[in-house]
Amino acid sequence: MKDPLKTGFAERLTAQQEARKALVAKLKPKPMVVAPVFESREAIRERELAAVRQARAEAKEKARLEALAKELAALEAKRGERKERKALTKAEQKAKRDAKYAARKARK
Repeated sequence: MKDPLKTGFAERLTAQQEARKALVAKLKPKPMVVAPVFESREAIRERELAAVRQARAEAKEKARLEALAKELAALEAKRGERKERKALTKAEQKAKRDAKYAARKARK
């Protein structure tokens, strides 16, 4: 009886070799696609770190300016109160002087 598929020993050996080659080719590492603009991890980390430092410095400066403005507002309020007190004291002194003058005029 003849084999209709012609699977003789030589054909089976070549088929086995081809199957092995295909398996090895499948297991070989494929060439990787390299990004055209490649940044190293250190460069990315440095850029992110610089951005964080800049943000922190801006926040710190903003807080410092707010504290300074708050301090100046408090100082201005204090000065306003002192001016008000002095004005009242001057008015009281003038009233006392006027009272003394009126009393002196009344005695004469």
